[in-house]
Amino acid sequence: MNKVAVQKVEFSQRRRLFAAIAAAILLYVGYQLYERKRAADTLAEETLENAVPNVAVVHPTQGAPTETITLPGNVDAWFQAPIYAQVSGYVKMWYKDYGAHVKKGDILAEINTPTLDAQYSQAAAAVEAQRAKYNLAAVTADRYLALRKSHAVSEQSISVEVANQKSEAAQLEAAEHNLNNFAAQLKFKTIVAPYDGVVTSRNINVGDYINKEGNISDRSAVTNLFSVADIHKLRLFISVPESFASILKPGLKAEVRVLQFPNRVFTADFLTVAGGFDPNTRTAVTEFTIENQDKALWPGSYATVKLTVPIDSSKLVVPSSALVFQEQGASVATLTADDHVKLQPIDISRILDGTIEVKRGLTPEDRIIDNPSAALLDGEKVRVVTPATGYTMPPPGYASDEPEPAKSRD
Repeated sequence: MNKVAVQKVEFSQRRRLFAAIAAAILLYVGYQLYERKRAADTLAEETLENAVPNVAVVHPTQGAPTETITLPGNVDAWFQAPIYAQVSGYVKMWYKDYGAHVKKGDILAEINTPTLDAQYSQAAAAVEAQRAKYNLAAVTADRYLALRKSHAVSEQSISVEVANQKSEAAQLEAAEHNLNNFAAQLKFKTIVAPYDGVVTSRNINVGDYINKEGNISDRSAVTNLFSVADIHKLRLFISVPESFASILKPGLKAEVRVLQFPNRVFTADFLTVAGGFDPNTRTAVTEFTIENQDKALWPGSYATVKLTVPIDSSKLVVPSSALVFQEQGASVATLTADDHVKLQPIDISRILDGTIEVKRGLTPEDRIIDNPSAALLDGEKVRVVTPATGYTMPPPGYASDEPEPAKSRD
């Protein structure tokens, strides 16, 4: 009896064990089925969510009321003259060196001209000899004319002597002109400053042989004697691109900076512009003037020139990263009220640095997709998000929609 009872107890325990194992197995299988269903639902949800692209948007902005361009420029003297000799000779002495400030007529150098001095003396002697001949011819003609009344000489003889007097007078005048020519050349023995200014170069030394070509003591480099620059006012030359030619008009001012004065800004006034463009560079040479009463600026300086002008600010500006190119032309991807893509054709006025100026096709209220994907289609549904910091850098001044950022799922 006890054995039967023991067997019953053991059987009952086994049944309970098998039931617990079966329940555990069923629970595990149910849990696995639930997790798979949950993962499948999550995957389906994420797939549907990822099928809608995330986009960042910007709004068109009004153009700036002014426009600024920066160009390189060259500073030149108001006048700058290379000075050459008009006579041949040797440098007797020079009196003005580099950087010397001179007044008009100041002596820069003197030249010894022994050959010219001899030619002048010869011409002066020739004048005196010719004057003596003329005086003799004049006396003879007067005597012949006095004998006309007595018919002591023939009319032919009188005419010959009168003509001889006129010929000698002409010869005397020619000799005097020749003397004056040499006298004028003698004045060029002294090299003088042509105007008030500063000596920017001196290419001679005492004893150098010079002629009209310049200093030829060194045959390998014939040079002028001096250069004198008038720097009370300076000329500024810049090459302005064709697209900015419309701003070049009287009244335009420019800010000028030079390397030797990094903290000083000079003001230049528009003077004139070439009436055409260089076909190689598509630029026009433009000339400005700079007052330089303190002589701080030097000719030959490299300048950085900034031009700021008022412009029509009614045109809209969008970042160039929003531009989409199609077969029909340029367009941007705008959003409808329900966040669907609409490719909007635009007319571009100008392409600027990082932005484009739009003539037609947009309004300030339009929402424009920045950096649109090439896979975006017209009419496609999108989700507007705010990019993470540093992901995108739209140009300053552009507004962007700010909905909640897209949330990542764990």
